[in-house]
Amino acid sequence: MNELIQLRQELHKHPEVSGNESKTAQRILDFLAKYKPNQVIKNLGGVGILAIYKGKEDGKSILFRCELDALPIQEINEFDYKSLYEGVSHKCGHDGHMAILCGMVKTLHENPLEKGTVMLLFQPAEEDGNGAKRVINDSNFAAIKPDFAFALHNLPGYKKHQIVIKENTFTCAVNSMIIQLEGKTSHAGEPENGINPALAIAEITTFFNSKINTDVASKNYCLITPIHINMGEKAYGVSAGYGEIHFTVRSNSNSQMRIIESDLEENVKEIASKFNLKTKIDWTQSFQANENNVEAVNFIRKSASILNLDTLEKELPFTFGEDFGLFTQNFKGAMLGLGSGENTPALHNPDYDFPDEIIQTGVQLFHQITKEILNA
Repeated sequence: MNELIQLRQELHKHPEVSGNESKTAQRILDFLAKYKPNQVIKNLGGVGILAIYKGKEDGKSILFRCELDALPIQEINEFDYKSLYEGVSHKCGHDGHMAILCGMVKTLHENPLEKGTVMLLFQPAEEDGNGAKRVINDSNFAAIKPDFAFALHNLPGYKKHQIVIKENTFTCAVNSMIIQLEGKTSHAGEPENGINPALAIAEITTFFNSKINTDVASKNYCLITPIHINMGEKAYGVSAGYGEIHFTVRSNSNSQMRIIESDLEENVKEIASKFNLKTKIDWTQSFQANENNVEAVNFIRKSASILNLDTLEKELPFTFGEDFGLFTQNFKGAMLGLGSGENTPALHNPDYDFPDEIIQTGVQLFHQITKEILNA
């Protein structure tokens, strides 16, 4: 594991945010050069990389995916391999996910496939929700049709090495809404001559709050979080004529998310019209729910059992978003969790660090899944 740990710590030291992962991608390409895939497809959806290992005989194909990007978070750790870049760090553990897939690279090189195909995808821009979409829409990915697709996410708060399994929704659908409200500026002493968006913003916020259902087990689960409000200027003689409000919206299924989005848009337009405001609605950083395929989940269960790994069958989905959900919409697939310690900082915290000791667990599980599917 020494080579993989060294790689993980090197990646941690040189993080890059979504859409800027060129040096990270080059480090992965340098690693791949030592372990000779049958084919390498570069620049997928930006700087994405697909390493393909083929067996001697035709058979099923499996895709495993990890993420290249880091977060715009200032690291506060003080270990030797802390981030060298101000305001950027690997606080979601993507450095560890890359190390696990590079462990698969070594394993497939040292244990060549007898039949079938394994594809290892190093995907850019997961954190902003654009990466999976760009990869899948890339013309160089059009011919890639895996029989199964898998990904994992490290999970603070769960025992190290524990495998977290769930059928159906594993992570929630998340979409972020930007509402722009255009009225008319006026003198603050004559507000009747203008159109101020303040009351509309208040009514929209109140309406959205009424739609919240925090029971993630419910079919109608809906979490709406106000993120940002901007209205007018710090000019006390001026009544604002423009306002903007942002929300994140979460649902535990993709179909229900479409219903929620439509309902919110319709009501925003009604409220804007009531106050004589022009409105523009945009959606950004969209994450499809990871809706795990039961057959794929069963391969995870069987593989974890063969390896005598501790498993946890999770009852409820995670409320965070993960753009691997777009892969599970297009292919039979599943995301699983890999525990990274019960008493560790949470994901996206400035002091989080992926634990190197779970790299081997991830590699072993992915390799066992490979054997179960290709040798079935």
